[in-house]
Amino acid sequence: MTPRESRPRSETPTLHDVAREAGVSLATASRVLNGSTRKVAESFRERVEEAADRLGYTANASAQATARGTSAVIALLVADIADPFFGLIASGVARGADEEGLIVTVAITERDDARERKILRALRGQHPRGVILAASRTDDGGGSTAEELEVFRSLGARTVTFGPGGDRSIRIDNHGGAERLGSEMARLGYRRAIAIGAAEGVRTSDDRLGGFHAGFEAGGGTVLREYRGSFARESGVSSMAAALADGVEPGTLVFALSDVIAIGAMTAIREAGRSVGDDIAMCGFDDTPASRDVTPQLTTVRVPLSDFGYQAFRATVDDEWQQTDAPLEVLVRASTPALSTTAQAVGR
Repeated sequence: MTPRESRPRSETPTLHDVAREAGVSLATASRVLNGSTRKVAESFRERVEEAADRLGYTANASAQATARGTSAVIALLVADIADPFFGLIASGVARGADEEGLIVTVAITERDDARERKILRALRGQHPRGVILAASRTDDGGGSTAEELEVFRSLGARTVTFGPGGDRSIRIDNHGGAERLGSEMARLGYRRAIAIGAAEGVRTSDDRLGGFHAGFEAGGGTVLREYRGSFARESGVSSMAAALADGVEPGTLVFALSDVIAIGAMTAIREAGRSVGDDIAMCGFDDTPASRDVTPQLTTVRVPLSDFGYQAFRATVDDEWQQTDAPLEVLVRASTPALSTTAQAVGR
């Protein structure tokens, strides 16, 4: 009777069982299966792994973390998993984790600093190999979060943030991309614009609005008004409704912080009996898939979010790492038709 047959079927196999099945010491079996950095002869490694497969043994994550100092987990914190911006970043992180045989744990912060810190404290028990904070940071906060990240460093985990704050940072040229967009919109003939952003102090929003102001005004345009809300689609609807109530002349351009907000604003324009394009032009940011599915297709700035997610993952696991710069590309589509010289002359 084999060792496996002598054990009741309902009993979960243990590391002792694997060691006995493979004919090695418990210490050797542990080094193979719990991720120890100590070397094990290849013949022993093969015997242990084959025995574990035969017995259906699953390694204990806590034991693995103890053996190597960290677990096979990458913790990814996003603001809202339903937002395509974060979904695309997560896809890039997951692609990298799959290459390395690691697991991604996703937590949602809802852009709440207290919730973010609570999640980080809870994640300590997982001993993650790396922590990635993908949500936009505020200019006036982050002190307590920085302290939490310092704890992870002391535990041997590498921290990566989108923007400053971590051991390594992923840089997205939000200001530069928006500046190029503003310049291109001025070149198309637009002279009046309205901007929709998130609350003041949120870096991504402030950078994008600031960049758009710079590019559009350098090209001869004027940003008449700004409306501030959140990153949600509903914020685009309500902000655009408020703008329409204040008065929006035909030929005005609306710049929205993101495609999600822009698509919400397009809904408000239609609900008010106006049209997107020749009447009120619309542009966004990110180039999420929905920007190509709406009618008219949305002018936007392409951000290779999945690639940035992949780079964030590599930053957590590679000893030698340097971000590969990815220029942001302005994509002009039907939502911003070029204004004719005549239309500009009559004040459109």
